[in-house]
Amino acid sequence: MDEQKLLERITIDPKIYGGKPIIRGRRLAVEHVLGMLAAGDHTTDLLDAYPWLEPADIQACLVYARRLVAHERVEPLFMESGA
Repeated sequence: MDEQKLLERITIDPKIYGGKPIIRGRRLAVEHVLGMLAAGDHTTDLLDAYPWLEPADIQACLVYARRLVAHERVEPLFMESGA
């Protein structure tokens, strides 16, 4: 499935979680899925916890996050000198 089709799975509803990105209009935020993956949960753990969730939903969350990060620029707080 191409990225644009995957991103169609990510929706925003101002009535759900204050308009944070969610999966297919359900009450599961993209940040929650990413947090579970970052904590070491496997995709099978997520699929077991949310029976309606599909593997493509998880992939859509990763694509969404990558696209957001691709547009960020992080400035260092300090620069080390060559002492």
